[in-house]
Amino acid sequence: MTTQRYYYADSISDFFSRSNNDILAEMTKYSQFSVDPQTRDSWIEEFDSLREVLTEYKDRGSLYLEYNIPRMGTRADVVLLIDGVVLILEYKTSHRKFTHSAVLQVWDYALDLKNFHDETRTLPVIPIVVAPSESDSRCSITLSSPFADGVFPPLCTNQKHLCECLHNVFANSDVKKLQRTIDSEIWEKSGYNPTPTIIEAAVALFQHHNVDEITRHDADLDKTVKCVADVVRKCKEESRKAICFVTGVPGAGKTLIGLQTAITYDKEDDTKAVYLSGNFPLVEVLQESLSRDYVRQETERYNREVEEQKNNNGDVKSVKKPITKKQARSKVKAFIQMVHHYRDEYMNGMKVKGTKLVKDDKYFAKTSDHAYVPVEHIAIFDEAQRAWTKHGLADFMLKKKKISKFPYSEPHYLISCMDRHEDWCVVICLVGGGQEIHHDEAGILEWLQVLNKHYKGWDVYMSEQLKAKEYAEGKALKTIKDKARLHTTPALHLTSSMRAFRGEKVSLFVQHMLDLKPKLAKQTLTELDKYPIVLTRSIDDAKTWLKKHARGTERYGIMASSRAERLKAININVRYQPDFVHWFLDDDTDIRSSNSLEDVLTEFKVQGLEIDWACVVWDADLRLGEDGRSWQHFKLGTKSVDVNGIKVSKCRWNNINKREIQLYQINAYRVLLTRARQGMVIVVPNGDDHEPPDETRKPEWYNGIFEYLKSTGLKEIKENI
Repeated sequence: MTTQRYYYADSISDFFSRSNNDILAEMTKYSQFSVDPQTRDSWIEEFDSLREVLTEYKDRGSLYLEYNIPRMGTRADVVLLIDGVVLILEYKTSHRKFTHSAVLQVWDYALDLKNFHDETRTLPVIPIVVAPSESDSRCSITLSSPFADGVFPPLCTNQKHLCECLHNVFANSDVKKLQRTIDSEIWEKSGYNPTPTIIEAAVALFQHHNVDEITRHDADLDKTVKCVADVVRKCKEESRKAICFVTGVPGAGKTLIGLQTAITYDKEDDTKAVYLSGNFPLVEVLQESLSRDYVRQETERYNREVEEQKNNNGDVKSVKKPITKKQARSKVKAFIQMVHHYRDEYMNGMKVKGTKLVKDDKYFAKTSDHAYVPVEHIAIFDEAQRAWTKHGLADFMLKKKKISKFPYSEPHYLISCMDRHEDWCVVICLVGGGQEIHHDEAGILEWLQVLNKHYKGWDVYMSEQLKAKEYAEGKALKTIKDKARLHTTPALHLTSSMRAFRGEKVSLFVQHMLDLKPKLAKQTLTELDKYPIVLTRSIDDAKTWLKKHARGTERYGIMASSRAERLKAININVRYQPDFVHWFLDDDTDIRSSNSLEDVLTEFKVQGLEIDWACVVWDADLRLGEDGRSWQHFKLGTKSVDVNGIKVSKCRWNNINKREIQLYQINAYRVLLTRARQGMVIVVPNGDDHEPPDETRKPEWYNGIFEYLKSTGLKEIKENI
C-alpha cells in the first residue's frame, strides 16, 4: 500500500481556520517518528509564517505540508498550488541562514515534481528557500528566466521579504505565460511516476520505501516483486526448492527487483537473502552509498533519541550509540556481495572428487569460521546469463585457487551451494536478453540444463518470454523436460525501460549510430526532443554546456573509451584509474566527484551505473573507413621504424582485426553513449596538424568521425547554447 504523500493538506482558506494544535495533531499522526519539541516549534513557526503572507491567496489554491519525495528519501516542507503555479518552500528555521545545500535541496524538490509528477509537468515551478532571520542583503527575490521545462532558479528570502517575493512571482511575465488553471484535487491525485537511478533506488528501498513508491507505475515492478514473494512464500511453507528467472528489456528494473528482494528479506531472521553481482563498480558503489545512508540514519536516530531523553529528564547515556561506518559496511555486505566472494566462501571445506564437489567433514569438524550451508535461503544472481561455463570456471580455479579439474560450471556450482539447504531455498536469476556472449559466459541455457540433469526436484518459474530468440536462441522453455515443475507467468518479464526518463529511444538512436545507419539515427533523434545530444570539438565548451544544463544535485561527468589513449593530448588520461566510488557519490565540494570534471571513467567503471548529464570524448580508436561505410578499430601500440639506419620504436595505432575484440570496442562506445539520463555532449577533438605532425592524431580521422555524427542529425554546441 502506498503511503500518503503529505502529512497535511488543505485549501489555503481552510488552513487559516484550523488551529495550530489541530494541524500538529494531523501531522504527528502521519509522522514516522515521535515529534520532538524542536520539530514542533519549527512547524509552528512555518504555520505562522504562512498565515502572515498567504492572506491574499486564501481563495486561490491549496497547500501541502511535509510533502513526500520518496525518490530522494526526504520531504519538502511546504508545497503551494496557487493559480496554476507550484511553489516549493524549504524553511530553515534552525539554521536561520541560506546555505548552498539548502538551495540544492529545494532545487532537487522542484526537479523531482517537474520530472515525475504528472500534473506538474506543464506548470511553472518556483523553488524558494526561506531563512526567517537572514539579513536583507543576502535575499534574492527577483525571478531569473526559467529553464525550458518551466522550472525557475531558486529564490532566497527571509520572512520580512517573503510576501514581496510571492508578489514578484505572480507578477512575472514568464510565470504568466506558463501558468494554467488546474483543480487542486486533480493535482493532488495526480500520478507520481519517478525513475530513480539505481543508487537512489537502493537508498530509498533501504529507507523502507517499496518499489511501488519509487518507480513509474507503468513499469509494473510491483507485480514482479509480488510474484517473486509468492514463490518464496510457497517454497518456505511447503519446504520446496525453486529457481525463478526474471527477464526484461534493458533498463527495465531487474536489478531493482533483486535489491528489493534482498533488502526485504535481510530484515527477517529466518529468511535471509543476498544479492550477488559480478559487476565490481556497481557492487562497490551500492555498498558505499547504503553504508553512508545507514550511518546518516543512525546519527539522526541517535540525535533524536538524545533530545527525547533531555526533554524527559532521562538518561542520555542510555541511548544506543550510532553505528560506525565500518559496522554499517559490514551489515550492507551481508546482503549485497560480489558473486566471486560468495563463490569463494562456500568453497571452504569442499574438495574435488571425480566429477563432484564433496564436503570435507574433517575440515568442518575443526573450524567454525566457515559454514557448509549458506546463511541465506534466497540468492539473487544479477546478469545470470554471464555466469561462467565449466571450462571458464575450471580455468579460473586452476590459475587463481590452485584447484585442478574443477567439475562444475558456475550455474551448477551456485545451485549446488543453495541445494545444501535441507528444508527450502529459492534462487532468483535476473536475466538480460539480446547480449553478446563472449569468452566463457555460459548463457541462460546452462542454468536450465543443469536443472534438468542434476536438480530434477526443483521447481522452475519463468515467463513465456523465454521463448524469444534473445534468450538461449528461443530454446529456454523447451529445455525443461519435466513440464510438471515448470510454472510460467507474464509477471516475471519486465517490458518497460526506466533508464532515460526524458528519452526512452536513446538506446535505439545509439544503436543506429553505431550500426552506421545515419538516416534511421536522424529519424530517431527527432523523437528525442526532451533529451539534448550535441556535438563539439572543444572539451572546454563541453564542460560549460554540462554546467549550464545541470541543476540541483544532478550529476555530470566525463567518460571515454579505455582505448582512447591519445586523448591524453587534451588532458584526458584513460590509463589513470580514479576512485569511481567518489566519482559517483561525492558532491561538488570534493575534487574526486564527477562534477569536478577532472577525472574520467571508462566503460569498465560505468557499466550498470548512470549519471544525469554525460560528456563522451571520442578518440581515433574507433573511426570511419575511407568509404564511410564501416568502422575501423585500433589500439595504441608501437612499431619499429628505420631512422637513418637505426631501428627506433615509435607509437602508432595498430589495427584490431579479431572480430570479437572489435565487438568489444563497439560495445564500449555503446555503454558510454547510454549512461546519461537527461542529455549528453559528444566531443570529437580536432587532432594535430602542427609541425612536426603527431602521427597518432591526424585531423582527417577526427574530422571523419565528426562529419558522420553530424549526418545523424546532431548539432554543434554553438547552435544549441
